[in-house]
Amino acid sequence: MRLYQREPVWRKFRPFLPVLGGLAVMAAFLQGLQNASGAVEAEQLRMTENSIRRAAVSCYAAEGSYPQNVAYLTEHYGVQIDHSKFVVNYSIAGSNTMPYIEVVPKGGRSRLDHDF
Repeated sequence: MRLYQREPVWRKFRPFLPVLGGLAVMAAFLQGLQNASGAVEAEQLRMTENSIRRAAVSCYAAEGSYPQNVAYLTEHYGVQIDHSKFVVNYSIAGSNTMPYIEVVPKGGRSRLDHDF
């Protein structure tokens, strides 16, 4: 028979519960922040590709041919590209054929890349 009741093991860790709860909340916040920044970058990429495509079509409508390079669109049609984040694949087959336009994040993989 015991004279004193034993203290449950979990009570030893009771002072640390607020700290652990705070760490869990902070981890969830940081995860949400990371997801949001990824979504923003994906939206920037999509908007950049769409603006290049729209400018190329506008150029074709105004001048009768697609531009030879993206620099022409930047200079004459006001397309802005963040070259520190994105790489633009722009290849033209002819003056009256819609060019292949793809914007890829720097260090990312293009749809043209294949694993052979």
